[in-house]
Amino acid sequence: MAEQPQANALASLFPTPPPFWQSFTAKNVARIEELRAAQAGPEHTSHATATSLPIRLLELPTELRLLQPPEPPKDGIYRCFGDTYNLNEELPSLEEQGIPQVYTPPATPTGSGKHFDRALILKRLAKSLLLNFLELVGIMSVNPEQYAEKVQDLRNLFINFHHLLNEYRPHQARESLILMMQDQLDRSKAETEGILKMKAQVESVLEELGKKGLVEKEQNEPLMLEDGGKEDEDLSSDVWTELRKEFG
Repeated sequence: MAEQPQANALASLFPTPPPFWQSFTAKNVARIEELRAAQAGPEHTSHATATSLPIRLLELPTELRLLQPPEPPKDGIYRCFGDTYNLNEELPSLEEQGIPQVYTPPATPTGSGKHFDRALILKRLAKSLLLNFLELVGIMSVNPEQYAEKVQDLRNLFINFHHLLNEYRPHQARESLILMMQDQLDRSKAETEGILKMKAQVESVLEELGKKGLVEKEQNEPLMLEDGGKEDEDLSSDVWTELRKEFG
């Protein structure tokens, strides 16, 4: 009887927070971070990333043990909100689900088969769904008691259609990741090109200012000896003028 409330708490839609949240005080968090930093050493701390896992400590005080994340399940099964999940969950076949397969299975999306085979099957299934729905409407208008068989046919068609789409999920995930990485690469290239372009403009402005300063220095050599401060002010004014022309 003592385990019944705990089971209900795990299976409820919005379970209460686990009791170990009280261990996450500012003092305990700072203390375990110090222990991790001491075990890692300065050479590991400098290479830590945002996605790197925290260092596991073998010996911890009782009040800090709940702050360390648990190890991944060895059997690959975990619970979440009362339901059981598998880390390496595979798409079950229609046969395993007890659903009749109404089409000839084509090659996998990542295999050597042609993709348009699947598109053709999906089109045929969509037409079959429309046809069976029209037949269901006709049955309901003539003899509503015979609806069950046609509803079952529609259910099988929908599940077959959905199963064929779900086989594309790994392929979709890979393609989405490729697009994200390509977009990140394009942004990095654009930023690099912008930096190089700005660098070339700055070097061009500095080169022009250097040439202009040398010419004025040669032309006004005597004046520079008498009034060097004014000459520096004029050169600074020319620098700002050229920078405003080039960069706005």
